[in-house]
Amino acid sequence: MALTSKVAGNFQKSMKMTTVHLMRVRRTLWSKLILICLAAPVLSSCHKTHWVYSSNCSNGIIFRKVEFSELIRHIQKYDQQYVEVSGKYVEAKEQSALYNDSLFTDHSPKHALWVNFSQDCPLYLKGTHKGLFEPNNGEFTPINNKKIRIRGKIDLHNHGHLRQYAATIDRISLVEL
Repeated sequence: MALTSKVAGNFQKSMKMTTVHLMRVRRTLWSKLILICLAAPVLSSCHKTHWVYSSNCSNGIIFRKVEFSELIRHIQKYDQQYVEVSGKYVEAKEQSALYNDSLFTDHSPKHALWVNFSQDCPLYLKGTHKGLFEPNNGEFTPINNKKIRIRGKIDLHNHGHLRQYAATIDRISLVEL
């Protein structure tokens, strides 16, 4: 009988050690999972390339930061004004336009801005002499269908290709990808 109680005692002791070990393993796995979940967004943001192209065309001018929907809704108010606005840039044959990047808005040209890049205001990557429209390592800067921040002057009298846009943003002095 003493042998049986000794075996039972060893068995209970072994079960307690196994339970404690399993709890430690579970706690370690949870903490690693939480660490991975917290680190993933930080690590993924590290891979995003941030490019700022600027020109000295508008040195000394103060730009009015405006939401895209506000700009389009009250476009007459911003005629001949220097603005900073963000949106989705789209380029194609006979198209250079900035659209609202919201999913819940009208994406027709009449609710978009014609973007008039000019050789008079060359845009260079900050800290370099690499132009926005110059090939870099054999490739052009990927700007099409990208969200950009842009600075320029609103011209209500120019409606872009086939006069189908709300207005033109001209004298572009900053493009941030």
